[in-house]
Amino acid sequence: MLFRHNNIGLFCFISRQFLSKPHFFSSISSSPRLSKTSCIQYLKNCKSMTHLKQIQTQIFRVGLHQDHDTLNKLMVFCTDPSLGNLHYAEKIFNYIQNPSLFIYNVLIKAFAKKGSFKKSIWVFGQLRKHGLWPDNFTYPYVFKAIGCIELGKVENFKKLFDEMSERDRVSWNVLISGYVRRRRFEDAVNVFWQMQRESNEKPDEATVVSTLSACTALKNLELARQIFDEMHTKNVICWTSMVSGYVNCGELDEARELFEKSPTRDIVLWTAMINGYVQFNCFDEAVALFREMQIRRVKPDKFTVVALLTGCAQLGALEQGKWIHGYIDENRISVDTVVGTSLIEMYAKCGCVEKSLDIFCELKEKDTASWTSIICGLAMNGKTSKALELFLEMKQAGASPDDITFIGVLSACGHGGLVKEGRQFFNSMTKQYEIEPKLEHYGCLIDLLGRAGKLDEAEKLIEEVPKENNEIVVPLYGSLLSACRIHGDVEMGERVAERLVKIESSDSSIHTLLANIYASADRWEDVTKVRRKMKDLGVKKVPGCSSIEVNGIVHEFVVGDPSHSEMREIYSMIDRMARPLLDSEESEIEREILVPVCW
Repeated sequence: MLFRHNNIGLFCFISRQFLSKPHFFSSISSSPRLSKTSCIQYLKNCKSMTHLKQIQTQIFRVGLHQDHDTLNKLMVFCTDPSLGNLHYAEKIFNYIQNPSLFIYNVLIKAFAKKGSFKKSIWVFGQLRKHGLWPDNFTYPYVFKAIGCIELGKVENFKKLFDEMSERDRVSWNVLISGYVRRRRFEDAVNVFWQMQRESNEKPDEATVVSTLSACTALKNLELARQIFDEMHTKNVICWTSMVSGYVNCGELDEARELFEKSPTRDIVLWTAMINGYVQFNCFDEAVALFREMQIRRVKPDKFTVVALLTGCAQLGALEQGKWIHGYIDENRISVDTVVGTSLIEMYAKCGCVEKSLDIFCELKEKDTASWTSIICGLAMNGKTSKALELFLEMKQAGASPDDITFIGVLSACGHGGLVKEGRQFFNSMTKQYEIEPKLEHYGCLIDLLGRAGKLDEAEKLIEEVPKENNEIVVPLYGSLLSACRIHGDVEMGERVAERLVKIESSDSSIHTLLANIYASADRWEDVTKVRRKMKDLGVKKVPGCSSIEVNGIVHEFVVGDPSHSEMREIYSMIDRMARPLLDSEESEIEREILVPVCW
């Protein structure tokens, strides 16, 4: 921190700084007693810190060491990033008895530009402590410092902002973006309208981008589009922000329409549109747009291929994933931790766990995300021992597991039936790693206990789950209900069912499980009640869906949807496969079951 010192200390400090560059020092020493004007002129012509220290000695000799004009010039040189020395400026500042507002501003600016944000804010505090009033040269850099380290709440911004007599565009932008970072989106929009009403400053790209982010977070696309359309000039950042807003709200047609209208498209805009298609499972459109991007000779970056790999992982589109992997190699896109993690996840979700391991081992650097990805990939493919082995290696390598890592570890224990180990890992989250278990972690452990038949322990664990409302535990009770059905524990199933009856849940699987529990206990009236309740709540069973990749094209089939272009041929093949079974010695009941499945 910075402290005030006396003049004797200043003299001792200066005395230690000399003896180099004697010719320059001699020219000053041999001169008659310097005037204030001469000292300032020497400071203006100074070219190095060595010369400055010699000039500073003369300043002290002639008694100008507390003169504001002289000190202002001295601090300007010391804080110059190319010639000065900010550490030395700090020392000089420590000895100034009554620094001027100019000196405070110079130091605040210098610290903020260097990235020493806490020092910048501390100097601002000293400014206020000594009764000085900030001006419009003070606030922008204080705002920047507060914004970069996010000290306290946004009220700190607002308090400073309200004290300003004049507000420039930077000040308005910092306040709006501060609210957005704090997810106070309504406040951000309100400040934007306040800027429109009270200021002569016109919104620039930074203003609009922050405000559009707030509008889309509030799902207020109408207001976002109004602000966007009223801009006189729009750069590609503004277009990208608006397209991303439509994407985030699921309005892909509007996003694509705006995308096509954009006068310029950089890689960020292309990637935003591709990522939108992937996000909403429109993988064919994502690939088509990627191919168009290639035709237009727009070179993709790692974030573009990561978006496509994510889509391949979601759909299990292995051939497409392999093609993208080949594209990465051919175009020499660096397989860093970001791209590597996406490749690991894609191959793992497509069942090629050995390929995932190969990519993981080839990574030059491995971060928490890459370790987590391979552990989760091994777990989902039933490779319990290898997943836990890599978790141990991860800790030995010094990488810190996060909450997602433990989902993989607990899933691995679930697949391997490792109840004791699962309990230990779950307990270590809080005790060893200070990670608070989330609903997913409780779900993994409850699933593990349920599979092992330890239903009482699973039920007790559900009661320990921190919850804001009852519905949050519905998926956990669903897992327990499934275990009750598997192990034939009708008594517990009924008890759990009674609890679920009191919870108005929209989860169709819970109601279905509940009906199955009642059916297994021959309580058909209760089955009817459950179905009636589903109807009253407007709960519909989610139709089954499956997909298959043929010749690089992913085909998706949904129960009851005959819209596939080759559905007639598919039905014909199913008929040829089913008839030998129907003509065999199956009973009439089996025929009745089999035919609806086919048709």
